[in-house]
Amino acid sequence: MHTSSIQQNILAELDRELAVTRRVLERVPDDKFDYQPHPKSMKLGTLASHIVNLLKFKQLFVEADHRDFLDPNAPKPPPSPTTTAELLSRFDQFSADLRGALAESSDEKLTDSFQLRRGEEVLMDRPKGAAMRIMGLNHSIHHRGQLTVYLRLLDIPVPGIYGPSADEAAVYGVF
Repeated sequence: MHTSSIQQNILAELDRELAVTRRVLERVPDDKFDYQPHPKSMKLGTLASHIVNLLKFKQLFVEADHRDFLDPNAPKPPPSPTTTAELLSRFDQFSADLRGALAESSDEKLTDSFQLRRGEEVLMDRPKGAAMRIMGLNHSIHHRGQLTVYLRLLDIPVPGIYGPSADEAAVYGVF
């Protein structure tokens, strides 16, 4: 019988999602960072930076007990990258930092509570492992999906996420 831990499961899922996310981010062209498909949509560069900066947010779930959005001393994201190379460099660093934090954690620590707060208001209170999956991985996957729509609208080939994309269909003989 094979058993695996919460930590091992999250690390395996994280590794897969990080690899896919990096392939999507590699497609973001430098000259399209200001592209905005709708006035209510984020700009392409802002969305891509948000996906990358979420890696540091996920690290909080592992290393801290809470995050208060009203705390003036809370860490702020660095200025947004202005090139794909800067974006990927930050992605690689933040991915390594997050992976390291998870590797140093344990199942016991991942069952400890993490709270997101706005002052006294508790927005979320979950075990760290659940917070990592729900507010971390799922949140990033959602924004990565948005980013693939931007790429499609710009006629940039979209990499496969959970199987070949329409751009890869001819290569793999599907669809």
